[in-house]
Amino acid sequence: MSEICMGDIPEWGSACVRELREVLLSAESPFPCTFAVAGVKRDGLRFGFVDSLDDEKTWGRLGDLLTGYLERYRDLGRETSLVVFFRQEGEVRSLSEYNERFWSVLQHLHDTDTRPWPAEVPRDSDEAWWEFSFGGTPIFVVCNTPAHRLRRSRHSPVFFITFQPRWVFEELGADTPAGAAARRTIRKRLHRYDAVPASPELGSYGDPDNREWRQYFLPDGADEAGAEQTRCPFRHRAADGAVARQPTGESSTSRRTPKMVGES
Repeated sequence: MSEICMGDIPEWGSACVRELREVLLSAESPFPCTFAVAGVKRDGLRFGFVDSLDDEKTWGRLGDLLTGYLERYRDLGRETSLVVFFRQEGEVRSLSEYNERFWSVLQHLHDTDTRPWPAEVPRDSDEAWWEFSFGGTPIFVVCNTPAHRLRRSRHSPVFFITFQPRWVFEELGADTPAGAAARRTIRKRLHRYDAVPASPELGSYGDPDNREWRQYFLPDGADEAGAEQTRCPFRHRAADGAVARQPTGESSTSRRTPKMVGES
């Protein structure tokens, strides 16, 4: 297991990896995200561990893990992601609490990032071409929690975050035959896997009506935490600490970055 894990494996870590691999490789209940399934079959996934979801002093390890992964992810092939588990502490929390923690983690990563924000990525999360970025790399992010029940595709016994460099989607644009086929397969599997319909937030990267950040942490149902969240909690910070927003007149919809296949 050490070859697919980054850094030291804590006592609680091996069980997390084994359980997730079992979920992704299940033949009886195929996991909806075919990219994740292909990644675990081809040993493209990498795993890391953080000791606490509450103690921000431990989050520096997350930045180190992500930095190390981004230095070599292209060598792992297109079916790659970094999955980072956070040690389970106490009882299962509410979805709103996990939602708040998730965005705090992303904000911490951004605030401690020493690399400049990618020039091609808008700083305003309300732009269709915005994507979370770290180390100069645009990254699609997915959060799984113990509080997700109906949306089984986002459930996990422990809180974890998956980081997928946007590079992995370059050949799977929603307007390509391969991308359209993957999208149909994922939607079909979601219908069978989850107890609620596929979230309307699962859109295509660059679509004027799509907002990437809304796909990162999905609500468990129509009335759950995040369902009515209209403003992204993430704030881009300029060098002086001020919130930096892209000028209204500057459009990013002309960018040629491929669209992304909606995921879960």
